Amino acid sequence: MQDWTTECDVLVVGSGGGALTGAYTAAARGLTTIVLEKTDRFGGTSAYSGASIWLPGTQVQERAGLPDSTENARTYLRALLGDSESERQNAYVETAPDVVALLEQNPHIEFEFRAFPDYYKAEGRMDTGRSINPLDLDPADIGELAGKVRPELDQDRTGQGHAPGPMIGGRALIGRLLAAVQSTGKAELRTESTLTSLIVEDGRVVGAEVETGGETQRIKANRGVLMAAGGIEGNAEMREQAGTPGKAIWSMGPFGANTGDAISAGIAVGGATALLDQAWFCPGVEQPDGSAAFMVGVRGGLVVDNAGERYLNESLPYDQFGRAMDAHDDNGSAVPSFMIFDSREGGGLPAICIPNTAPAKHLEAGTWVAADTLEELAAKTGLPADALRSTVEKFNDAAKLGVDEEFHRGEDPYDAFFCPPNGGANAALTAVENGPFYAARIVLSDLGTKGGLVTDVDGRVLRADGSAIDGLYAAGNTSASLSGRFYPGPGVPLGTAMVFSYRAAQDMAK
Repeated sequence: MQDWTTECDVLVVGSGGGALTGAYTAAARGLTTIVLEKTDRFGGTSAYSGASIWLPGTQVQERAGLPDSTENARTYLRALLGDSESERQNAYVETAPDVVALLEQNPHIEFEFRAFPDYYKAEGRMDTGRSINPLDLDPADIGELAGKVRPELDQDRTGQGHAPGPMIGGRALIGRLLAAVQSTGKAELRTESTLTSLIVEDGRVVGAEVETGGETQRIKANRGVLMAAGGIEGNAEMREQAGTPGKAIWSMGPFGANTGDAISAGIAVGGATALLDQAWFCPGVEQPDGSAAFMVGVRGGLVVDNAGERYLNESLPYDQFGRAMDAHDDNGSAVPSFMIFDSREGGGLPAICIPNTAPAKHLEAGTWVAADTLEELAAKTGLPADALRSTVEKFNDAAKLGVDEEFHRGEDPYDAFFCPPNGGANAALTAVENGPFYAARIVLSDLGTKGGLVTDVDGRVLRADGSAIDGLYAAGNTSASLSGRFYPGPGVPLGTAMVFSYRAAQDMAK
């Protein structure tokens, strides 16, 4: 006989978009549900996101008149991923409409389509994108819950609260999901509660030990435990053991949050793992404190390795950019790289940078350097002067012609998505010629790791022999992603987390 502190039907570990979708699904089915969040705020990395969600073929796309369908999305995934994980691919696209339909039945939740291209040129691709987003949210609409949502990345990393105005992006998603979960009357939302281990009886996971306020509690979960609590991105030791490129301090996950607790707990009860060396990669602008800022939407400049040479299309989708950095890196030859840009934007980086540190602070710290000439810039960065000048001149020639013969920048619809007209033939190519010139250190960052516990179509955690561990489910970055080494489109991490959390809750409700 176990000595239980409390009990519920469904125990959810984590509070991102996937975890809260699972919690709402369970609670809406009448199951008593407890949500555990390790930190003092709900939302995890989901709260930092722009909240594009890759849920294809839903009523949201239909309302927008978008020519999308489940079959079209299936074709796109199959073209990228082949037959790998075909059953989970099918479950993903076929379940997406049901997830959205359930969520939008709740008055707190509403989505809309916002254009953002899929990331690969493959059959079934939508050049305008197929992702959906939550509507912006007035904090007053959800009352005291608004203050329990993790602030946006800029504010959170600098120790500030929420910025004034409506909650947007990931904060709107988490706020809406929290309100929906609470509205069921069947859920309890807990912060500062850390999973320490799972409790097993006769081969079945029946609950968990949780550290809350310095006390150990034993929570019985009659239907099951769903773990959707992030990956190993914040755990330097686990990253090193798994061979995950990049560093924990460069990750975009909330500091101290995603340290692999749930994955370790799953391994301890026999769960198999896969893809632990993989992440949702991105370039990061090195910050004065040693961390990194997510860089996306490059609209100018060029990137060089420590030989002063270009090696990629700088306007690539961020995961492909990060993978190109890693593939090119040989004993530090590309990590860090340097973004070379001029004064067209008053010394600001020609890209979206989150958090966005002032150029003056970068220059003072030495993470950026400035110079009146390229030769002087080379001396300050340690780059070969002749190579840097030759690379910039070659890039400028390409910009004037509007054709990047080496790396094809500007040929894909994604490349120009963030680029304003520049008066030339290629909006993604703008010459770097107006001094002073700048160099910013670029490192290999990520939006979270994507390897974890192996799961089936219902999110059930599997052993190495393929058998399911009764009572244990995983989703999001706690599970090994069905997309493998690809990042198919904006919001696939959120979309897959939400679908498989939904399927897990439905399975527990049977």
